[in-house]
Amino acid sequence: MALIIPPAYHLKLLPETTEVAIKMIKDDFQRRLSEALGLRRVTAPLFVLSGTGLNDDLNGVERAVSFPVKALGDRKAEVVHSLAKWKRVKLGAYNIAPGYGLYTDMNAIRADEDLDNLHSLYVDQWDWEQTIRESDRNLAYLKNTVEKIYNAVKQTELNVFRQFPHITPRLPDSVTFIHSEDLLEQYPDLTATERESMAARRYGAIFLIGIGADLPDGKPHDGRAPDYDDWITPTSSRHRGLNGDLILWDDILGRSFELSSMGIRVNPTSLREQLELRGCSSRASLEFHSRLLEGQLPDSIGGGIGQSRLCMYLLQKAHIGEVQASTWPSDQIDACKSAGIHLL
Repeated sequence: MALIIPPAYHLKLLPETTEVAIKMIKDDFQRRLSEALGLRRVTAPLFVLSGTGLNDDLNGVERAVSFPVKALGDRKAEVVHSLAKWKRVKLGAYNIAPGYGLYTDMNAIRADEDLDNLHSLYVDQWDWEQTIRESDRNLAYLKNTVEKIYNAVKQTELNVFRQFPHITPRLPDSVTFIHSEDLLEQYPDLTATERESMAARRYGAIFLIGIGADLPDGKPHDGRAPDYDDWITPTSSRHRGLNGDLILWDDILGRSFELSSMGIRVNPTSLREQLELRGCSSRASLEFHSRLLEGQLPDSIGGGIGQSRLCMYLLQKAHIGEVQASTWPSDQIDACKSAGIHLL
């Protein structure tokens, strides 16, 4: 998307106070998330070795930032895109029981990102993963987990209001669940992003189910790597997918606002099918994939929740650069400055 300059935008917090509020939000939300999902914090890598299959491939076209490691004979390492697969390996290594899991601070560099109000070269998330039973691999478990996360966001929003009463809550009481196929059926002439905005504007907060599989128009709602979320398993006579995106309506930018991507992870059956559908069956020989196919990794559910995005939304900012330090094009810096948008 192009840079959005909201009309008559004004700061609700000065930059110095914003820094205090950012810490408060991060401390508050991660505690609530941990309690809601039974998670414990772990330390995570900034980079992983290439060729292991551990890095998140996102849509399969984004280039990972990489460098040679002198001590390993110049073997290449990659800055993580996310920790979607690494976390599942850790669940198994720590033998975490079903219903419990882990979370971590994930920091990434996405050099191919188009920079705008919501997208930065620097990505910071709470990456989380929870062990589940095979019987939990269903839509009801996914929805219940989404509701727990949404309630944690709501409680943190209320805490922001307690600290800064002029920042009034915007979120609806509950999140609305919609399948991407139903959304296409409702708005067949709109793009995927336009469909998201229509639904987010109507309901305030939606969880859009089924991201990755082709819809009746022959295209997926959005790209999703084939080797972490399960987007192929049937959940009804006409729907597929055990994953989705948590999307809010942002009345400051006048558009949908994706806060989190999450899902029940692939099992051996869905991994094979999704690899084949995306023409990358050769990945089955990689270390991560072969361990999963051999049944060495636990069933799990997991996702990422944007830290800067949560702060941006709850503090009612117009640009993610108001809550994180990053690098921006000079014309974007100038446009923001003219509009009273102070990038850190």
